[in-house]
Amino acid sequence: MPKSKRDRKVSLTQTRKKGLELKQKLVEEIRDTVDRYARIFTFSVQNMRNIQLKDVRQEWKHSRFFFGKNKVMALAVGQTCENEYRDNLHKLSLQLRGQTGLMFTNKTKKQVLKYFDNLRVPDYARSGTAATQTVEIEEGPIPQFAHSMEPQLRQLGLPTCLKRGVITLLRNHTICEDGDVLTPEQARLLKLFGHQMAQFHITIEGMWSNDGKWEVFNARPDPIVPTKVTVKPPEKSEEELDVEEDDDIADDDDDNNNNDDGQEDDSEDDDEGEG
Repeated sequence: MPKSKRDRKVSLTQTRKKGLELKQKLVEEIRDTVDRYARIFTFSVQNMRNIQLKDVRQEWKHSRFFFGKNKVMALAVGQTCENEYRDNLHKLSLQLRGQTGLMFTNKTKKQVLKYFDNLRVPDYARSGTAATQTVEIEEGPIPQFAHSMEPQLRQLGLPTCLKRGVITLLRNHTICEDGDVLTPEQARLLKLFGHQMAQFHITIEGMWSNDGKWEVFNARPDPIVPTKVTVKPPEKSEEELDVEEDDDIADDDDDNNNNDDGQEDDSEDDDEGEG
């Protein structure tokens, strides 16, 4: 029997798209913010964590953050000398690449650099990121883990067995080498052993002042990190580790929604306020 032309599928999951009107509103808002603050800093985010970024917004609620679509922000400040909104403001748009944003503030350059140079929040590394250390586990018993976790640890690549009901590592094992791209198994092992290799950090890259001066900052100082460490499992139960893993997965979903190439612009919704 031929298919009826009246048989049409109607999707009930349509969402309202943010179109040209919202982008124009954002351009106007950014330009209005330019006139109300003394300085604009460009920043980039390493090891993006939504929760940590929200904490920074709250602590700097006297300032204004825009962290959304780079092309729209570049259009607002101007991409060339001919269409820039203020003198030398087009130089700022050249740094809007990847996970970068704009911070409008009346604080001084010294205050901003001091705060963000010291802002380093440790967190667990995720799969797909590069390892910054060589991490090893020594052979021997690891009684911090319940015996029921032995099959899971073996599946993650650890040479383990049960000896009198205690999980025992048969030989020294290297979880990852410095520079390796972490696999999901390696990232899970690092978390099980409580080793926070990643650091949430915001790097200040440039500053524009309302007198038209533009300044690019050199590479900011990095903390000294040992190239090789030996880890032991933390004094945590399997249930506590599972709860942390669920929170991390939820945070991963939030980060995927904030990807630059396909993300929705959250500058208006997430800005904590103005000074």
